[in-house]
Amino acid sequence: MSARLTARQVTLAYEQRTVVEDLDLAVPDGRVTVVVGPNACGKSTLLRALGRLLRPASGSVLLDGAELHRTPTREVARKLGLLPQTPVAPDGITVADLVARGRQPHQSWWRQWSESDEAAVGLAMERTAVAELADRPVDELSGGQRQRVWIAMALAQDTDLLLLDEPTTYLDIAHQIEVLDLVAELNRERGQTTVAVLHDLNQAARYADHLVAMKAGRIAAEGPPSEVVTAELVREVFGLESVVVPDPVTGTPLVVPGAPGPRRAAA
Repeated sequence: MSARLTARQVTLAYEQRTVVEDLDLAVPDGRVTVVVGPNACGKSTLLRALGRLLRPASGSVLLDGAELHRTPTREVARKLGLLPQTPVAPDGITVADLVARGRQPHQSWWRQWSESDEAAVGLAMERTAVAELADRPVDELSGGQRQRVWIAMALAQDTDLLLLDEPTTYLDIAHQIEVLDLVAELNRERGQTTVAVLHDLNQAARYADHLVAMKAGRIAAEGPPSEVVTAELVREVFGLESVVVPDPVTGTPLVVPGAPGPRRAAA
């Protein structure tokens, strides 16, 4: 299994608090990798390190064999696109202008805006269904609309690797499926390597080629969802009793929660 993006014995910390410790991960090329786990398990922290937003306290993240934090920013941006969990748009910027910022890594003093840039932006907006919002200020949009605009900007960057931190946040179920279908389509059509952090285990099992389950800053299990998602894993990682059955639509693992425990008395 080839892997352009890898983490080797990575420890990640915020000041004195260690979140991820001595972790190894090889992101399979050309596949959709989904990272799941309970809150505060380190999955978003790991994605930040893979996206060069957080420098490891020890160990290294490698992109094409070179240390990510020693690679020039523009070079990284041409290879790797990142949608963080809570991006912030400049005040008053329009949808079209924000999506166009995804093309900045491809600009230079000798190469200004081109027809290929225009085409990349237009295609990204069309695929995320935000073309009709092109002239609207981003700060006037609903949460779901804004999320689709940010995804469009990441797509316009046109990289071989795409990192998405909870890309379905703020979206209703129909738009969640739209976004995840789009991720799968890009992978099929372009062979785009994608790493996404998701909260919904059933969605992760449906869309992932490679599933990574984290608990307390470590990888508890990884591999094809059909091998990883078991009642034992759900109990170990999420503390939830469940039954795992085949999804009637896709055949992928479907987690059905077991009988609820006793309700806590009201405070």
